[in-house]
Amino acid sequence: MNHSDHVHLLSGGMPGEAEAGPNPVWADFGSGQGAFTLALAELLGPGGQIHSVDRDARALRTQGETLKAHYPGVQVVYHLADFSVPLELPRLDGLVMANSLHFVEDQRKEAVVRLLKSYLSPAGRMILVEYNVDRGNLWVPHPLSFPIWQDLARRCGFASTRLLARTPSSFLHEFYSAVSLV
Repeated sequence: MNHSDHVHLLSGGMPGEAEAGPNPVWADFGSGQGAFTLALAELLGPGGQIHSVDRDARALRTQGETLKAHYPGVQVVYHLADFSVPLELPRLDGLVMANSLHFVEDQRKEAVVRLLKSYLSPAGRMILVEYNVDRGNLWVPHPLSFPIWQDLARRCGFASTRLLARTPSSFLHEFYSAVSLV
């Protein structure tokens, strides 16, 4: 996948101009080197703020350099942290989890999703990008297909979840993106 694929997977879940207030605040949980953080920065534009959360300090440094070069008008706050434990974050308009929820064991997913949902404003949204399979491997240990995500999001109190996009993957069939609204 390339940058335009990342933007495409997120774009349908972003609020429309009438919904999006000035200076939106979003987070990218499990952001890694920032492929989806860059896409989010492009979609938010100048004045946006992103809280980028990852456990890999080197990945966050690389991400910081890239974001500063390409999207200087977007403020990024870096959190060297595990997203599965409580964090000090402002109220979020939205959050992205791209290829990170599959690292959470199935029996812990509901608690983690509930924690992430607690950061969202009453009109917030969560965009998930994930492999559209239910059996993983060593590198993608706990993926979840869209129907499984839809059920989990409902159990966690999201009002609605809809499929945004699909894109082929040479690794595990395909990726999907979905938006869940508070």
